[in-house]
Amino acid sequence: MSSKKNSLKAFFKAIPQNIFSGFVVSLIALPLGLGLAMASDAPPISGVIAAIVGGIVVSILGGSHVTIAGPGNGLVGVILVAITTLGLESTYVAIICSGVLLILLGFFRMGTLADFFPSSAIQGMLAAIGLIILGKQFHIMLAHKIKREDTVDYLLEIPFTINDALHYGREGLIYAAAAGVISLAIMVFYSKIRNKYLQLIPAPMWIVILSISFSYFFEIGLHEPNPIAKEYMISGIPSFQQIIADLPTPNFSGVLSFSFLGSVLALTLISSIESLLSIKAVDKLDPEKRRSNVNKDLKALGLATVGSGLLGGLNVVTVIARSSVNVNNGASNRSSNFFHATFLVLFIVFFSTQLTRIPLPALMAILVYTGYKLASPKVVRNMFSIGKEQLIIFFVTLIVTLKVGLITGILIGVLTTLVIHIVINKSAGMFLRNVLKPNVLMYQEQDGRNNFYVSVKHFCSFLNYFRLKQHLDAIPEDQDVIVDFSMCEFVDDTVMENINNYQELFAKRGGHFDVIGLDMHDTDSKHPYASRRLLSVPKIIKSSLTRRQTTMESLAEDYKLTYNSEKRKNVMFLNNFFFFNTKKINHIYNELSQKDDDIKLFDIEFSEGEFIAKEVIHSTMLHIDLNYGIPQFTLDREGFLEKVYALAGYKDIPIENHVDFSKRFYLLGENEEAILEFFNDEVTRFFESNPYYHVESNGNALLVFGKERLASIKEVKALFDFGKRLKQVVSP
Repeated sequence: MSSKKNSLKAFFKAIPQNIFSGFVVSLIALPLGLGLAMASDAPPISGVIAAIVGGIVVSILGGSHVTIAGPGNGLVGVILVAITTLGLESTYVAIICSGVLLILLGFFRMGTLADFFPSSAIQGMLAAIGLIILGKQFHIMLAHKIKREDTVDYLLEIPFTINDALHYGREGLIYAAAAGVISLAIMVFYSKIRNKYLQLIPAPMWIVILSISFSYFFEIGLHEPNPIAKEYMISGIPSFQQIIADLPTPNFSGVLSFSFLGSVLALTLISSIESLLSIKAVDKLDPEKRRSNVNKDLKALGLATVGSGLLGGLNVVTVIARSSVNVNNGASNRSSNFFHATFLVLFIVFFSTQLTRIPLPALMAILVYTGYKLASPKVVRNMFSIGKEQLIIFFVTLIVTLKVGLITGILIGVLTTLVIHIVINKSAGMFLRNVLKPNVLMYQEQDGRNNFYVSVKHFCSFLNYFRLKQHLDAIPEDQDVIVDFSMCEFVDDTVMENINNYQELFAKRGGHFDVIGLDMHDTDSKHPYASRRLLSVPKIIKSSLTRRQTTMESLAEDYKLTYNSEKRKNVMFLNNFFFFNTKKINHIYNELSQKDDDIKLFDIEFSEGEFIAKEVIHSTMLHIDLNYGIPQFTLDREGFLEKVYALAGYKDIPIENHVDFSKRFYLLGENEEAILEFFNDEVTRFFESNPYYHVESNGNALLVFGKERLASIKEVKALFDFGKRLKQVVSP
């Protein structure tokens, strides 16, 4: 009973920060919902309806914790085809039917569906979806509407559209194209600006604000009409009362036709895959590392899709980009999803007329950027780094998806993967003999250590990975696990990627996930996700130092430090720092350390968000290992953002007799009494008289860094000197 009271108390305590995160997400969901709907040839409001219904239903009935529900990128092409072939009313029926199928998938516990698709085939399908979005919306972004047969034709027309926009556009079209280009520039460069105040408002909302401001500037300031051509402005945004009054009338004629059934199947397949992949990715971002109940979430998403279709909205899926923003802004439970929907309702009720001031090219620029992120050259380079065979799977899936369809594309991708695996292993018998056999044995060792031992034999690929996943999911993440592949002849890239995810999860939760037996295998790639199999001679890649590494090597000699340029993925010493709760550490490198290794400075690569919302950041940090315990705290420069955090429930700890310190610094921590004892006069004066750094304690070590970028050599010297003096000051 007490645990329930504690959980309720924690829930209500977290409401302010969930309201805040829900509001930030709604700023993205509004323009994105409008853009996705228009890209699908549906009424603009239908995307917002999906976000509202999804936010309310999934937050109440869902099984995930910090995800956001709404219209998805992957469904744009399917809905567009459905509306073209079936008509809008029949498409709503197809959406409702796909929702019913999602509910059935949840009841039949088909949440493991995504595990049966190889990673490269999924990446190929998502890249094809990205090209579909980019190809069709790029022309509208430049105020140039065209009609072509398929996506490839749209992509081939891009150079001609650019030429027409530069040479043949009339004045109204030039303004429309300029709105699209400027909006695309905002989407591309906004994430590069590491300014915590600017980023309180997401890039898509800046586009909305600037578009509406531009319209009012001409109307009120210059007393002239908006110069953007009217055919490229949003129209037909109904009020909230009109939405309720004009509910669509579903058209059930032709529900047994091949095109209708194909649309329902495609909507269901893409909805389930996109949602399951997003849920899996967001679980990795959850600071508390909770596991979502995917089957419960499928039921909630299905019910939300049925409700959305009845109200004239699109399919509801779990969305990775908005979910990532949700986590990064402090969301801790499903209430943030509800509040995001609530703010969208308020926007529609009070500001629906303002939405008609937004130009279509501006919204299409958001989708063009999204499409590019799905199919960027980085995706191809990553496939190549995993293995050349992954490129074949990737491109086969991509091309078939573009030329034939989504369902055919993913099925051909699965078949191609299986064929390549057989060719690589030169044995179809290994798969045919063992695919139905149980290949995973797990037991808990009773030798005083209580390790969970998992033995995998025969082969482990996307075909039978679900068996291994079932066992691993049953183990608490704070335990020690040994996974033995010594009896396994082949391990594919899909399994290796998931194993890597488990290692990170267990490390963050205080457990230990060890993989053994792969020393008997080899691969033709050094990528950690590469398929494992026997090779005659492994490749050796010779590397040389960069200019920065050469300079840091010289610096190490001058200061009598030890320098290591190699990338190191063993970063468990950083896991317990609050800063990395919602971030994924890829590796550290360029490490400078003293002989006793108490103080080490390093460059670090980490990422915020996942998938298309993923931003990779390089920074320089200092770690001070202490031989004694200190209270856990975070010290940062006081600013406007910290005052906003205070409204969300984060309390600044004041230091008595040091008014200047309390005004300039933001001090956060749970054990206020111990923190006040630690921040004595000497420690407090040290921070008052030195440059600002982010300083964080995890109880037995300190993490110090300046800005979220690589430090110059001068800054490296200053940071190292600051760390040495700080350790002397805090020493007992």
